[in-house]
Amino acid sequence: MLHINSADIPDSTGCYIFKDRAGKIIYIGKAKSLRKRVNSYFQKKSNRLDTKTGHLVLNIASVDFIVTINEVEALILESNLIKKHNPKYNINLKDGKHFAYISVTTGKFPRLSVVRNKAGKGEFFGPFVSAAARDYILSVVNKTFQLRTCKKMPANPCLRFRIKLCRAPCAGKINEAEYTGKIRRARLVLRGKTKELIEGMNEEMKKASSDLNFEHALELRNQVEAVKTLQERQNMDRKKRYDEDIINYFVKNDRVYLMFFNVYKGILENKQEYEFDYRDDFFEEFLVRYYAENPIPSELIVPEPIDEALLSFLRTKGEKAVHVKVPEKGEKRQLLELVKKNIEITFFGDRLKLKDLQRRLRMHEVPAVIECFDISHLSGTATVASLVQFRNGRPDKSNYRRFKIKTISGIDDTGSIREVVGRRYSRLSREKAAMPGLVIIDGGQGQLNAALGELQKLNLKIPAISIAKRFEEIYVPGLEKPLRLNRKSKALQLIRQIRDEAHRFAIAYNRLLRKKELVK
Repeated sequence: MLHINSADIPDSTGCYIFKDRAGKIIYIGKAKSLRKRVNSYFQKKSNRLDTKTGHLVLNIASVDFIVTINEVEALILESNLIKKHNPKYNINLKDGKHFAYISVTTGKFPRLSVVRNKAGKGEFFGPFVSAAARDYILSVVNKTFQLRTCKKMPANPCLRFRIKLCRAPCAGKINEAEYTGKIRRARLVLRGKTKELIEGMNEEMKKASSDLNFEHALELRNQVEAVKTLQERQNMDRKKRYDEDIINYFVKNDRVYLMFFNVYKGILENKQEYEFDYRDDFFEEFLVRYYAENPIPSELIVPEPIDEALLSFLRTKGEKAVHVKVPEKGEKRQLLELVKKNIEITFFGDRLKLKDLQRRLRMHEVPAVIECFDISHLSGTATVASLVQFRNGRPDKSNYRRFKIKTISGIDDTGSIREVVGRRYSRLSREKAAMPGLVIIDGGQGQLNAALGELQKLNLKIPAISIAKRFEEIYVPGLEKPLRLNRKSKALQLIRQIRDEAHRFAIAYNRLLRKKELVK
């Protein structure tokens, strides 16, 4: 089962994506807090999970995420991703129906209704991913503007009129012009144009107050408050007839961190991330290389203008009109900012942890490469060691190593650490390979001293620490007492994450060897 560190998951609204060992997406979900939701899968004991969720958790090998601005976007993004990837553990909607719309009917006194498709007459708004959200919006709009809900108008006013939820057009309590004004406001809400609606209603409320029509002013004030609750507007399911790529980047320390959002017919379906060295004209060079091998959308939303030669190349390559937008405000600008927010979380969350680790350990440099050792055995038998490497705060699995202990028998973690540290760094020395910036030992003072002794024999001055499991104490050379870091500190979270990964890798190897012995 995957071990998750809270520091790796942003405390933001968005979608989380679980993948198996083959990199295949097996579950997609949405959450108001990605960190809390993802952690909830791994905090429960397996016997407390339902059968399907238990199987899901056992098959999770990695977690990805996409941050959104609000929960509405997360709902829509979740729906789009599920429809594209059809993950094994998500509910399979075999009928392929899309989500419902809210329709404004035609006729003298229109009403709002829920429909599954756009067949028939009327105006349609949506689709709405969440039935609960859709019904809430429908209820609020009907109550706010006192619209009729009956399919066929009765001869006499119903209960809704008596409790002031309907103006009873059936009994002539409101004329057609006034009712049409209420429908117009309802349409503005459903289109998401709440800002201009609120401004107009505020002006009307001031006029009603100056005319001493306080009852009408109070009604307008209540309507304004109700409309404000519906002001959240989704960006991700913008129904379009064309494809878009939304591209943004961040430059730091001569490195470029770039991210794509691929939008197909108004549906965000994919994100891609890239990291490379900075140089002049990197953005246009990247666009040429990327679109030489990938489909070109009808619209590019980018943070800076591109020259005519590149635009001509894109149009020639795509064999269709390509529009490049550099928005300064509005919805498309918000999408660019959303991409940048995802860049910051994806690329720089780990760097903050490394900086905090450097500060708390008083190191001269940020440890870009960290290696961690752990020992695993079963009552002194099948003793093995693991080495995991983290590069720039992330696991570098290509440099994971595992060792059979050759010179130690029985339970001797200190001797085992001495052996594997000596084997690892004597080999790197012979090969004249780069050394890590920090070595972490899973254990206490004894294990750390054993590792330091081996490094000293090899004349290597590599910073090394150890972490004891019981109290999460950090043993640092030169300090009389172990260091106790705040459990919420980014440094301790990173150390624990690396230690837990080494522990998982060691146990997996130990089990593998014991399984082979049983087979023999």
